[in-house]
Amino acid sequence: MYKILFSICIMSPFFIASCTSSENEPTENQQHAQLEKLNKLLRDSAFTVRIALKQDSVYQASQHAAATSLPLKDSVIPKSFKEEKIAINLAGFLALECGIGALIQREGGTPVEWMQRIVNQNLDSSSILLLNRFANATWKASQPFRSLSRIRRDNFIVANFLSEEETRKDYDQVRGAAYMLLDTMMKLGDESKEEQVEMISRLMKNKSFMTDVAKHMEASYYEALKQTVPEFISPEDENKTVEKSAFEEQVATRVAGFYALECGVSYLVTAEKKLPVDILKSIEDGSITQQDKELLERFANATWKAGQAFRSLDRIERSSFTPFSLLSAEEVEKDWVQIKSAASFLLKSFNPTIK
Repeated sequence: MYKILFSICIMSPFFIASCTSSENEPTENQQHAQLEKLNKLLRDSAFTVRIALKQDSVYQASQHAAATSLPLKDSVIPKSFKEEKIAINLAGFLALECGIGALIQREGGTPVEWMQRIVNQNLDSSSILLLNRFANATWKASQPFRSLSRIRRDNFIVANFLSEEETRKDYDQVRGAAYMLLDTMMKLGDESKEEQVEMISRLMKNKSFMTDVAKHMEASYYEALKQTVPEFISPEDENKTVEKSAFEEQVATRVAGFYALECGVSYLVTAEKKLPVDILKSIEDGSITQQDKELLERFANATWKAGQAFRSLDRIERSSFTPFSLLSAEEVEKDWVQIKSAASFLLKSFNPTIK
């Protein structure tokens, strides 16, 4: 429960900083007001479509290509029911993979060591916060692929406003993924960090392994709720196809960077006591620290990955579907283009007078 503190000295909750208790530390009221604004935009389908168009325009320009239009709203495409079921259940695994990569960058260690700490519940609150934000990011990036209407669900909100129960669901998914991946990786426990990361990269590109991950993750979800685990894919659904909105898939594909930015901002607001607008401004003017820049790029990598299996399971075999540390500078720059574009668009939405 977040308490809103009112003060008569606040003329604008988004841009007036005169009432902070210190020059560098914003008040809870300021943070809350800006997060509320962000939350409203996050759940606005019209805004989501607008930022999707902008993100594509900027990305295509960075690749020296022309922007593409969205399909008609009533256009549909056939999709594999099985592949969508797999895609839905990969979010927690991808959050784990990207999250432990960020933790290794920040504190050192190896994937196996971090998974052991997760499984043994030997993490500090800072590490848990980071993993939870990655889980929230990959989950959010998945939702519009299922239906754009899902962004209006009660739990599709800025993570700072989630209930303890919903936050626990995020962490349960990460921990469930850690159990499975650790079981597979234990034999590499004495190998170098680089060899372990290479192994994870190979596993991520393996359709059979990722299908097993999806089955395990769904089972973990129901077990955490103390419910009977349903059959993952029935024989009659093995080759079933369903009609999905081509328009919504294109919107979902293009807004991954926005969800990466939103979850990254949510993390930095909590971990570093910053204001959302100040973070957005630092991205736009280039004053953001290298550490925070890379973290946001990692969030972009996570949300991009979360959408790939929805488009086609074949896409997980691509060379760029790999741990962040193995990406080329060119691929990392694509992530930053998406973050910077989303930050600029969001900043203008916070303050329409910004040109």
